[in-house]
Amino acid sequence: MSSGNKSDNRTACEATAEMLDCSGNMDTAFQRAEKVKPCPIGASGACCKHCYMGPCRFPPKADPPSADNSIVKRGVCGADINTVAARNFARAVAAGSAAHSDHGRQVTQTFIAASRKEVPGYEIKDEAKLRALANDFGIKTDSRAKDDIAQELGVKCLAEFSKQDGEQTLLKRAPQKRQQLWKELGVAPRGIDREIVEMLHRTAIGVDMEYKNIMLQASRCALADGWGGSMISTELQDIMFGTPVPVRTEVNLGVLKKDEVNIIVHGHEPLLAEMIVRASHDPEMIALAKQKGAKGINLVGMCCSGNEILLRHGIPMGGNFLQQEIAILTGAVEAMIVDIQCVMQSLPSLAKCFHTKIISTSPKAKMPGAEHIEFHEHDALNTAKRIVRLGVENYPKRPKNVHIPDKKVDVVAGFSHETINYMLGGSFRASYRPLNDNIINGRIRGVVGVVGCNNPRTTHDKSHLDLVKELIGNDILVVETGCAAIACAKEGLLMPEAAKFAGKGLAEVCAAVGMPPVLHCGACVDNSRILVACAEMVREGGLGTDISDLPVAGCAPEWMSEKALAIGQYFVASGMLVGFGVTWPTTASPELSKHLFEEYDRIYKGRWAFEPDAGKMAALIIDHINKKRQALGIQSKKERVLFDMEARRGLEV
Repeated sequence: MSSGNKSDNRTACEATAEMLDCSGNMDTAFQRAEKVKPCPIGASGACCKHCYMGPCRFPPKADPPSADNSIVKRGVCGADINTVAARNFARAVAAGSAAHSDHGRQVTQTFIAASRKEVPGYEIKDEAKLRALANDFGIKTDSRAKDDIAQELGVKCLAEFSKQDGEQTLLKRAPQKRQQLWKELGVAPRGIDREIVEMLHRTAIGVDMEYKNIMLQASRCALADGWGGSMISTELQDIMFGTPVPVRTEVNLGVLKKDEVNIIVHGHEPLLAEMIVRASHDPEMIALAKQKGAKGINLVGMCCSGNEILLRHGIPMGGNFLQQEIAILTGAVEAMIVDIQCVMQSLPSLAKCFHTKIISTSPKAKMPGAEHIEFHEHDALNTAKRIVRLGVENYPKRPKNVHIPDKKVDVVAGFSHETINYMLGGSFRASYRPLNDNIINGRIRGVVGVVGCNNPRTTHDKSHLDLVKELIGNDILVVETGCAAIACAKEGLLMPEAAKFAGKGLAEVCAAVGMPPVLHCGACVDNSRILVACAEMVREGGLGTDISDLPVAGCAPEWMSEKALAIGQYFVASGMLVGFGVTWPTTASPELSKHLFEEYDRIYKGRWAFEPDAGKMAALIIDHINKKRQALGIQSKKERVLFDMEARRGLEV
């Protein structure tokens, strides 16, 4: 476990700090963040680029100052700051929803092909989950082969993307009270693609100009992702590759090996990563590695592709978003294989300073300077072997002097909804009852999902660590996905032994179950697992009738991606408090900010919050959870009392 380089305000990760100290003038995101200052007008949501009469900027005062130093009130088209900020926010939600949902579409198409035996290497592994999801779609499963069921399910899932009328099928998983609210507000999503396209249309020049109306469609679009595209992706990935169960491995740059071929898988789609795992274990590839002078092949994950194979195969994790360049600085990486999302364009130019090959694989995401080997699911394993071979053959070119930080820690990950269900109740009585009971009796004060990215505009990993330590110290169970999970994993918080940092009540539960106080639930697309878990807590009973009644919250303290805004919007629209740190894109519009931070609480019974200080964010969340407990009548811990016969006679019936 490490607490980071105390004198380095760039990162709380010791391995990253060590590499930055010895990197000289190497160009990384940390150096670029110091040189490239954020535009204060754009960061506040006050710059409109939606037509070419502009861009129109809305600085607090005219720039340059006019004679009367007047404030700019409208753009060339007449749009005011509320409209501009809402359009910017909503377009980011649409882009984030498109990213995760397009991931889901690719998975669905491969799932259909797998059911038809058209893509060797892909198969149905979790038949129980297949049948459960088929039931959600009204598909009969009795006396039917799994591939027959899967084919019908895949076709119906694919239709969710293009549906023109009706509602997303998986909305039925939400509590009835929440479903009714969505209908009343008119935000129950139809087809995933339709909501994204309509969001882009409404925010074009001269279309929707009422900021509250724009934000209703932003919710509809985000919900289509959370309860649609992302949820479909997670469910079908589990069915094809196996539902994650707790697995132990290691994390941080120290997982790289000096005497083996180091290949890093980076990006977000597990379709490629799964095949790279198989190829890296192929006897032919291992024999080739030994022929080239290496002891073997060391596959390492990075970002969310890494999270996927970490959860399912125990593949060690090199780091999170801001460590992708840092890994190359070690000089020990033969190949970095990338697909889509969160991949820095700087990788090929940085790799030229070393021997590392950057290999792009998606037709959607080519990179100048990278070697492109297009990945197709119909010839997946052969393509994966070709890619791995390139890395192996590059090993003899590795420089003699490499620098791998001696920093790695153990991690336990793989806490899916199904795993948590089983872990709490066992084989014969698996349920969320024990979790609800421990929330009711006060051992667990509440549950918070800490998710999201890294952002070099704040100290790398530090906000995640400070926030999570404060939460678990106050008996709040933390569930995590994506880069947030890896930040805490590097600190040792994803091990059962980390219960020593938890409050007394949460520590008791962790000891009884044998679990960490911080649960790694998957990649960023897997935030839908948290939605399902919340709906299950409501269904189990004792904690209200809607997600908004639960003592839960969400937070992305180091966010940077449009995907984070989409995720946050669908959690808020599902009835949760969601806090963001670093920056906030509507500060230029006090009216829109008030709408999101205050009025949403009346509309959705969930709201946004912005607080860059992790300690203050923790206090805000704890106060929110305490208020939810008070509303449920469970704020005071209720001890069990044994009644004698005389006391029983005195009870009023």
